[in-house]
Amino acid sequence: MTRRIALDPYVIDVLMRDLVGHDHTPSAFLVYLWLWARTDGGQRRFAASLAGIALETGLSKSSVQNAVRQLTRRRKLISVSRDGPTMPPIYEVLTPWVRG
Repeated sequence: MTRRIALDPYVIDVLMRDLVGHDHTPSAFLVYLWLWARTDGGQRRFAASLAGIALETGLSKSSVQNAVRQLTRRRKLISVSRDGPTMPPIYEVLTPWVRG
């Protein structure tokens, strides 16, 4: 069964070009899209390990780690928190282009 997700046009029209073309980090775009789907476009938070994201996206764990670093530190497109030291990170997708 295929699941449909709604994307904000900004994600394809601007963000894809910025991450893939300008930053040369297509893995960051893939991770952002994957997290977008899991959080319903930032409507909820989602817990996942780096290895789990790697498995689901087809990327290496180190590529996912670099992508998460890019998305949190440089682009501020996701936030990451933890409920405890042995718990998987909890991701929140941010949409800074939406005012509200």
